[in-house]
Amino acid sequence: MSRFDRVLVVDWSANATPKLGADSIWIGSAGAGAVAPRNMPTRFACMEALRTEIAAAQASGQRMLVAFDIGFGFPRGFAAHLTGRAEALAVWDWLADRVEDDARNANNRFEVAAQINRVFPGIGPFWGRPNGRDLPDLPAKGTAREGHGLAELRDTEALCAGAHPMWKLYTTGSVGSQSLLGQAHLARLRQEFTDALSVWPMEGDEAPIVLVETYLSLIDPAVKQAQNYPCKDAAQVDLLARAFHHADMTQLMAVSATPETLREEGWILGAGHAAHLLEVLEPAPLTPPRLRNDCFAMPQGVDWVPVDTALNRLRTALHPLTAEEDVDIKEAGGRILTQDIVARRANPPAANSAVDGYGFAQASLEGNGPYTLPLVVGRAAAGQPFGGEVPRGYAIRILTGAILPEGVDTVVLEEDCASDESRVAFDGPIKPRINTRKAGEDVVAGAIFLPAGRSLTPADLALASALGVGRVKVYRHLRVGVLSTGDELLADPNSAAQPHQIFDANRPMLLEIIRKWGHVPVDLGHVPDDPVRIAAALDNGARACDVILTSGGASAGDEDHVSRLLREKGNLSSWRIALKPGRPLALALWQGVPVLGLPGNPVAAFVCTLIFGRPALSLMAGCGWQEPQGFLVEAAFTKTKKPGRREYLRARLDAEGRVEVFASEGSGRISGLSWAEGLVELPDGAETIQPGVMVRYFPLASFGL
Repeated sequence: MSRFDRVLVVDWSANATPKLGADSIWIGSAGAGAVAPRNMPTRFACMEALRTEIAAAQASGQRMLVAFDIGFGFPRGFAAHLTGRAEALAVWDWLADRVEDDARNANNRFEVAAQINRVFPGIGPFWGRPNGRDLPDLPAKGTAREGHGLAELRDTEALCAGAHPMWKLYTTGSVGSQSLLGQAHLARLRQEFTDALSVWPMEGDEAPIVLVETYLSLIDPAVKQAQNYPCKDAAQVDLLARAFHHADMTQLMAVSATPETLREEGWILGAGHAAHLLEVLEPAPLTPPRLRNDCFAMPQGVDWVPVDTALNRLRTALHPLTAEEDVDIKEAGGRILTQDIVARRANPPAANSAVDGYGFAQASLEGNGPYTLPLVVGRAAAGQPFGGEVPRGYAIRILTGAILPEGVDTVVLEEDCASDESRVAFDGPIKPRINTRKAGEDVVAGAIFLPAGRSLTPADLALASALGVGRVKVYRHLRVGVLSTGDELLADPNSAAQPHQIFDANRPMLLEIIRKWGHVPVDLGHVPDDPVRIAAALDNGARACDVILTSGGASAGDEDHVSRLLREKGNLSSWRIALKPGRPLALALWQGVPVLGLPGNPVAAFVCTLIFGRPALSLMAGCGWQEPQGFLVEAAFTKTKKPGRREYLRARLDAEGRVEVFASEGSGRISGLSWAEGLVELPDGAETIQPGVMVRYFPLASFGL
């Protein structure tokens, strides 16, 4: 088992300017709370993410290993000559005082390298710089160096084929550039977390958070076979994190180098152990395919779409979008099973007593009682089984939950007995096997007791634990982004609003609904009616999310930029639902990620999210298509409804158990959402509702709220 609850692997190769995708920073994770590889545009953003991860690990009492693909030390002699101490961590502190690296990756690494070169004799050791940089002490080519007196490679790099020297600062393989910056950042991290964080091998590996150096190419054979990753960098960090989590860390950290070498040069975790890492690496999780471009299209000629038709079309078009992961049963609450769970043992595992009392073989009794039986020496208790056999005609003291000893099949309740500690007396007649539980009477070993697609409840966790199931395969949490658009909206309710402006009510509402449903809410913010900025927000959502919900701009007006943008670039299918409130519903794919465009009015957005969003998100999360449970309830209101559209009224039960509805049907009346405890559904046809008529009522709890 891993010595670390969680493993992070960081590809630190940031671009000169903020960038996402290949050749930028990626973070892979394995173990507790593992997620898909994350992409960071800057070193600043990466360090903020790592600080959050470290704080979360501390709060939960987890041990975490964080591996970086940068050099933690330089060849022997460098640290002592530069700082006066033959210690790599002294170089870290020296760099932290001099390296500048801002939030957009602008930095002074070449200037710092030139400053270091001036300390050493001859020319070098650092080399490589952009054309046009006037740095006489930093040669452009490695062949121009001489007399600096340092080796090209560290001892650990000799074990890693293709490793580049730490002195190289420019062009492909410039590990030196990223190491100068990385060591400065990590030195500041050490100062923040003090004793909670250590650097291996310089400081050992006993702290809760351990930083190590690694080499991403250690598992190249597995990376070459990997599929469904956005780029090679993402595959490397994900696969290496999982390899480290399953590896024998004692073996990997048993380094034969001298303490002086480890203290000054550091060591690459996994160097010389590539075969072991590949051996323990489990197959990469399968990534489900994204949706087809035409999956939302309605048949030609369809104009107004009935609610049931729209729901059936969604159900047919969608499929689970999340990958599988393995989690501890204690962390599996609310997660969705990807496969049936089979009992490893029976429950109960053996026949046992249901009460405190006295046990014996019922067949040894003669007549209808009363009976007196001698007691054997000893007793049977839960966790303390009786080691021998109870002879025929004898009884034994037995407690609730105790395994029935050999010779016992029946138990009499203690309150129905008299005993002097050597005998027990009780009345009859006695039925066979009373007050006992059979082995497996709850669940037998090998039986399927929880099906794939089930969202695990607290009771499920108790059952699984009782049946010997410690880990389960579940779908990764569905990541649902929420984006608000519109010039009229203000994202901050504390800001001063002009008469033509309104505060964004939909985004906090939708984010909380998503959280309540067990998905991961991703706040994509608010953008004005600017197609360029909306497209950028959708691009960001497609990178970070499995599904995107937008509110506003889903109709066909002049400022409905969302629908126009999705039509031009996102394979839009715009549905006019025969629904009140709600009507416009935009369904599209943006870079393969489904987008559900909701109405802008909060009541309409709320109703559409419950009616269409909940079953669609449940299906994409792997939980299947979930339909709300409705109840026929007596109406306490009057309403005449025209044919053509299904209607949902904000409602709640009164003191007599009848259903009342909100005084106004206006889709802008947000107070009605707060007032309501459910929805009344009125069918597509004409209806006349009078008090006492039975109507279908859906409590909000039936929608998972």
